[in-house]
Amino acid sequence: MPGHELDAFIATWEHEAQNTARLLRALPAAQYDFRPDPAGRSLGELAWHLAEIDGYAGHGVTVGKFDFNEKIPGLERPRAIGALAPGYEKVHADALARVRALKEEDLKRTVPFFDGTPMSIGSILWNVLLHHMIHHRGQLSLMCRLAGGKSPGIYGPNREDMAAMMERMKGQSGSGG
Repeated sequence: MPGHELDAFIATWEHEAQNTARLLRALPAAQYDFRPDPAGRSLGELAWHLAEIDGYAGHGVTVGKFDFNEKIPGLERPRAIGALAPGYEKVHADALARVRALKEEDLKRTVPFFDGTPMSIGSILWNVLLHHMIHHRGQLSLMCRLAGGKSPGIYGPNREDMAAMMERMKGQSGSGG
């Protein structure tokens, strides 16, 4: 897909962002502080980290540097489960607008990452933003279950959807004459 990598990235990222928002809306409302690992992030903190990934990556690739000490507008973490999905969607929309302003040739340009290592913008978008977000979304999906929630199916049906599908198939096979 030479010459269309940026379009492919944006389409993939948009699809994954919709899945992320679905998961954030499915988190158990009373479990913001649920923390299965005392040294790890809480459910709410990990959920918001998904917005931070979009925010920092979208900002960093457009300004040409990454700095954890820089305050990115809109990245103040909400303190309630119900505010996470709308907050994420706003941060994602802002980051998406920044990335849409890039040109195809920008993907090969290098910028210093957080540790100073030069990285291509393309690598940052695919690996740091997209794949890193998917990695943490998987962790959040499991935390949602551990906290008593029902994670939506992302790349296929969840167990409840699969059980309902199997029940429907069982009913269809038994109704033939």
